[in-house]
Amino acid sequence: MATGKSATAAGDRSSLVAFLLREKVLGVALLSCAVAFYFEHELASALANPLILIGVLAWLFIVILATAIGVVRHAEALSHRLGEPYGTLVLTLAITGIEVMSITAVMMHGENNPALVRDTLFSVVMIIMGGMVGISLLLGAFRHKELSFNLQGANAYLGVIIPLAVFSLVLPDFTRSTGEPTLTGMQKVMVGVMAVCLYAVFLLIQTGRHRAFFSLPETEDAGPHEEEGSPYPLYGSLLLLVGYIVPIILLVEQLAKPVDYIIETLDMPAAIGGVLMAILVTAPEALGGIRSALANRLQQSVNIFLGSVLATIGLTVPIMLMVSSALGLELVLGLAGVDMVLLLLIFAVSIVTFSSGRTHVLQGAVHFLIFVAFLMLLYRG
Repeated sequence: MATGKSATAAGDRSSLVAFLLREKVLGVALLSCAVAFYFEHELASALANPLILIGVLAWLFIVILATAIGVVRHAEALSHRLGEPYGTLVLTLAITGIEVMSITAVMMHGENNPALVRDTLFSVVMIIMGGMVGISLLLGAFRHKELSFNLQGANAYLGVIIPLAVFSLVLPDFTRSTGEPTLTGMQKVMVGVMAVCLYAVFLLIQTGRHRAFFSLPETEDAGPHEEEGSPYPLYGSLLLLVGYIVPIILLVEQLAKPVDYIIETLDMPAAIGGVLMAILVTAPEALGGIRSALANRLQQSVNIFLGSVLATIGLTVPIMLMVSSALGLELVLGLAGVDMVLLLLIFAVSIVTFSSGRTHVLQGAVHFLIFVAFLMLLYRG
């Protein structure tokens, strides 16, 4: 009997050690949160020292990025149990939740940045549809020459993404009710309701009668699916997913302080803040999408990338419109002329890219070079 109890205790200790090793990033993230908040004032006053500034920035950026990858790991574990398109839907909603809560935390901290939502949304669109799609198509084409996807699914995504992006990021430049690229109260209600309704209808077709649009027929899906087992039950993966999201929200708020300091001190474009936030939010999805393209599963990449853009616009815009109204914060949504041209260009190229059921290396190169142009034009005069 004693031997049996000892074996059980040893097994429990072994399981605990295995859990701590698997989820060590979560421990580091929680410890980083404690340190950042306990020494908040000391760190803020020491940012004038370049070494401390670089150290704090690198520390927070790396921890947030590693924690976000942990979110993706548990979202993917859920996706393998739920299947497509529910799997990628869990991932995109998790990442969008991080984005919404992070933007809200940054907007409530310090001086209000009315263009933060606009810059982040625009950056997400350009990073995903330019950089991520471009790299995925390039690497996938180098390995497999051509990649196939479901044309109906891609068209469904673009058919909702484009009008929502135009109403959110272009329309405010042309309304005459306000002097700036902003919306009146009634216009905010119109855009918010439209975004929610279109996204809800899209979810109905994605998870209902048109679910087949978002997967390839078995006869065409050439890439073998790698089943990534999870040592946790379904509810365990869900709890850990939420557990990884919470420290990201807290650390992004702390990251905003050194980023704001750098922008103000070096007189850098204010849009850099939105770009950095977009990179943090989208980097985990980039890993999943690129990995799928390399495995000749472009359909999964399309679901991840276009689904992320759609969720970002369809959910972030109405939520941030409500938050800004409730907090009395100004929200500038309209893009400047150059940014508007880039937005319309990436949409036009995406329509061409996803106009057939196959892609090749040239299309990847075009998307990636548009992304490079976006980065270079951040420093326009």
